[in-house]
Amino acid sequence: MERLQKAIATSGYTSRRKAEELIVQGKVKVNGEVVNELGYKVKKGDIISIDGKVLENENKVYYLLYKPKGYISSVKDEMGRRCVVDLLKEVKERVYPVGRLDYDTTGVLFLSNDGEFTNLITHPSSHLEKVYEVTLDGLINGEELHQLEKGVYLEGAKTLPCKIRVTGKDMEHKTTILRIKLIEGKNRQVKKMFESIGFRVKRLHRLTVGGIGLKGLKPGEYRILKPQEVKDLRKLALEKKRVGRKNS
Repeated sequence: MERLQKAIATSGYTSRRKAEELIVQGKVKVNGEVVNELGYKVKKGDIISIDGKVLENENKVYYLLYKPKGYISSVKDEMGRRCVVDLLKEVKERVYPVGRLDYDTTGVLFLSNDGEFTNLITHPSSHLEKVYEVTLDGLINGEELHQLEKGVYLEGAKTLPCKIRVTGKDMEHKTTILRIKLIEGKNRQVKKMFESIGFRVKRLHRLTVGGIGLKGLKPGEYRILKPQEVKDLRKLALEKKRVGRKNS
């Protein structure tokens, strides 16, 4: 037996967090009866339906997308903007972005129909390393970089230590190019960090997540993640969570 929200996530329908919302909203039925208790447990053979549609287990799939500019990290958009799933035209399964990148941010984005995988990779305690290339409007100095590396306060919470390396400066146009390596993934965090010390991010590109990069891909292209890559991501995220629990 397992919790209803976990069973929904495992089916590939959506993430566990979204499944919990659907349960509370009364949109989930088990064997024809509405269930709105998050602690409810289902057993093998139970029929789960959402909005009248019976869940069927899909084969779990995992993709790496080179997200281009001009797409939102969603499956649909009320404003009619293009969504990242529109780029995976040959994928038959119903996949979802694992985390998110802003509309104008490019780079590494995973997509999957495995809710448990999505929850593990995106959970704050996973602390998966992410590397970004940043182009700043302005010339940043060593003291300002050190301030960011130690951590700055965003909305009342201090960011975890990170590593930053300047890779280029354009004195004529007054821009700085750098790489930042961090283990957090809060909403618009990189942009907010630099904004907090007076710099506007002109371009943001995610190079890697958990050591997986975009080699061989062009903007808008995608590939299947290798089984070993999926295994390594899971292992890395679980290790980070265990370390975090020990240090807390």
